[in-house]
Amino acid sequence: MSEEEEKALKKIDEGTEEAEDEESHLLINREEYLAAGVHIGTKLKTKHTVQWIYRSTSYGLYVIDLNATDERIRVAAKFLAKFDPKEILICSVRRYGRQPVRSFAEVIGATAIDKRFIPGTLTNPMIDDYFEAKVVFIIDPHADKQALKEAELARIPLISLIDTDDTLDGVDFAIPTNNRGRKALSLIMYLLARQIQREKGLIEPDGDLKVSRAYFESKIVPRREE
Repeated sequence: MSEEEEKALKKIDEGTEEAEDEESHLLINREEYLAAGVHIGTKLKTKHTVQWIYRSTSYGLYVIDLNATDERIRVAAKFLAKFDPKEILICSVRRYGRQPVRSFAEVIGATAIDKRFIPGTLTNPMIDDYFEAKVVFIIDPHADKQALKEAELARIPLISLIDTDDTLDGVDFAIPTNNRGRKALSLIMYLLARQIQREKGLIEPDGDLKVSRAYFESKIVPRREE
C-alpha cells in the first residue's frame, strides 16, 4: 500500500463520526436489517470485534451493532468511490458469497473472483490470472485468506466484511456484519453497491439501483432437514 493510500484509509477510518441512533439516518430501516440477519454474529468474539458487539443472546450468540454496520458501509462506499471500478477486485470463495460479489462487481464495474483464488493473482505478473488491483474487497478473512495474504504482501488496501469471530490481521478497513448468511450477504452488498453509486453521483442521494436486492442473493438454498 502506498503512503498516500495509507493516509487516505487512516483519515477515513479515524475521521468517521459516531453513528446516529435515529431510524431516519440508517441506509435502510432497522427491521430490514434484522429480517436479513445482518446483526447475528457467532458464539465467539475476538479482541478486534468486541468494539462492534451490542450484546449477547440467551443462546450465547453475539449481536452486532447495526449502527456500526450502517456507518461503516457509508465509509467504505466513500473510499471505494474514489477508485476506478476496474481497479477494484472483490473476492469470495464461500458459496453464499459468490452471487453477491458477482452482482456487486457487475453493478459498479469491478472485477470479481467467485471461485478459487489462484496463488500469485496479486503478486506474480508472470501468470495469466495476474490482476493489478488498487484495492481488494473480501467477504471473509478466513475463507479468503489467500487474497488477504497477497493484498498484504503487495501493499494493496484491503476491505473486509467481519463477523464476531474474525480478526483484523491484514485488514485495513472492516465492516462488521454476519458474513456467512445468504440474506445478510445479499443485503450488505446491495447497500454497498448502491451507496457507491450515490457517492459517484450516478444515482440521486436517495436513489435506488436498477436491480433489486434479490439480484444479489445466492440462489443456493440450504437443504431442508429431514
